[in-house]
Amino acid sequence: MGDYVSTGMFWGTLALINAGLAEQKGRSRLNWFLLSLVFGPIATALIVVWERPDSPHETYGDAWARSWSRRNAKRARKRSGAETR
Repeated sequence: MGDYVSTGMFWGTLALINAGLAEQKGRSRLNWFLLSLVFGPIATALIVVWERPDSPHETYGDAWARSWSRRNAKRARKRSGAETR
């Protein structure tokens, strides 16, 4: 009985990890979670190997990187403006 519990916990944990990976790749979190419950490690390999789809919406990571770049550019402009005075 203990083997079934640990196998089930592994499969469920893998499905959660795959959902997070799928979101980072710009894919549906729920769809890949459900797909991972059925196919497990095969779904993991597909998420890792397949390229990110061209999507019109922005992921959280993209938005964070864009805002970080703006912030750094603003700081650089302030520093360069202060140095020229």
